[in-house]
Amino acid sequence: MARFDLLVKNARIVDGTGAPWYRGEVAVKDGKIAYIGAPGEIAPADASKVVDAGDKVVSPGFIDIHAHSDFLLLRDPADLGKLRQGVTTEIVGQCGLTPAPVSEEYKDLLKQYTSFLHAGAELDWGWRSLGDYLKRVEDARLGINVGFCVGHGSIRLAVMGFSSAKAGPEELAKMQELTREAMEDGAFGVSSGLIYPPGMYSDTEELIEVCRAAAPYGAVYLTHMRNESDHLLEAVKEAIRIGEEAGIPVQIVHHKACGRQNWGLVKESLRLIEEARARGLDITVDQYPYIATSTTLSAILPPWAQVGGVEALCARLDDAKERARMREDIEHGSGWENQIVSCGGLDGILIVYAPATPEVQGKTVAAAAKERGVDPLEFAFDVIKANRGAATACYFALCEDDVKYVMRHPLVMVGSDGIPTPPSAQPHPRMNGTFPRVLGHYSRDEKVMPLEEAVRKMTSFPAARLKLTSKGQIAVGKDADLVIFDPATIIDRATYTDSQLPPAGIDYVFVNGVKVIDHGEYTGERPGRLLRRQTR
Repeated sequence: MARFDLLVKNARIVDGTGAPWYRGEVAVKDGKIAYIGAPGEIAPADASKVVDAGDKVVSPGFIDIHAHSDFLLLRDPADLGKLRQGVTTEIVGQCGLTPAPVSEEYKDLLKQYTSFLHAGAELDWGWRSLGDYLKRVEDARLGINVGFCVGHGSIRLAVMGFSSAKAGPEELAKMQELTREAMEDGAFGVSSGLIYPPGMYSDTEELIEVCRAAAPYGAVYLTHMRNESDHLLEAVKEAIRIGEEAGIPVQIVHHKACGRQNWGLVKESLRLIEEARARGLDITVDQYPYIATSTTLSAILPPWAQVGGVEALCARLDDAKERARMREDIEHGSGWENQIVSCGGLDGILIVYAPATPEVQGKTVAAAAKERGVDPLEFAFDVIKANRGAATACYFALCEDDVKYVMRHPLVMVGSDGIPTPPSAQPHPRMNGTFPRVLGHYSRDEKVMPLEEAVRKMTSFPAARLKLTSKGQIAVGKDADLVIFDPATIIDRATYTDSQLPPAGIDYVFVNGVKVIDHGEYTGERPGRLLRRQTR
């Protein structure tokens, strides 16, 4: 009987720690890395299967620390778009919006509001707790390793619906109870989405109390902050305050500065984060490598317009006076994150998913409105209403210099923030291109950082952040999540108009020692595992 199940020979090993690459070979047994040898040290006859890397790189499987595949996993449990990028583990349940917890009273509100994340999955909404939903995912037989966070927005919605009222003591106690329940179910952290209802209606004190319930479990607070444009620095300070007062580590997600008037502010925001670390707060950052953001088209609307949920929003859009009030706030209001201002106008907003009006997909709001000879903002209102809040868009609001500055900072890791769509739609290209883009375009071509550092930011760094002690490094005893890629040719191919294209330059991907990608093609294997937060 062979000593090993798999031998990867003739490889340049980039081990995930940031150390320089070296030539060697990796042997796998029972889904674990069993031996790391010098070139030719292990006889091929000692392994049941041999893969010749051909002097290409073997690295740990990439960890997507910020993903939105929560519902997609019930339609596509292999999560093929991520596997083809070399992602072997992803952490979902981000930006405050998660499938659970679910309350009977507000179930329909959650179902309607999360519709932009459903990605064509057939859902019966028979679950109530996060644990119930994790069982559904586990039973789907995953192709990828997946860990879940619980969304503060979903917790608040389960208690208060889409009310904009301040949470009282009883409501806070219920939110803490639901938070602890999710922690017991294995959630890695609490996420917030503070530009989205109902998260936007919470005050800082509420977030502190929710995070206090999660802190004893060793969880993380992962925040889509209250503002990433004109009030970016205030939002960073709020996130830091929550972490310090709740006693919880903080992850600032998809960090950026939106709007030309704010470009360059990331230098100051990262300085605030460095100062917080110097005071003793465990705070880190993630980022996606694009100049366009992506979220619901409803995000162009002021907060008051979304009180009560999707049906209440649509009713307001049916009212001419309410529309006029929305227009006034969008054109002249302040104090909230105005997406249209950040993009420099409606010609900077590309509609990528609109199931009820598919003819507008792939067009900017301004261009689609011009084709119809209508006012662009009124057209945007109509698309939001017709799609019952499910329409999503790309917002071209970022600066390339900022992207590079954030990317090379040592406290920043890589996360896709990929929002999946049904196969017929075109999501943001980050859904299919994030990790090869960092390795190819930014590391190799733009020389933003060395290859070894780029790999660290997508392997051992996120693994350490989430205490995934068996992942993120090529070391004996670690899980055999491996990627073999050509550093000279790896690149993303997904574009804003053809975003389903898979990347180039990735030869093999292994999950828990099982080959899932063979020269870019899916093997049909589903060896992934549901991950739960490490417990004492």
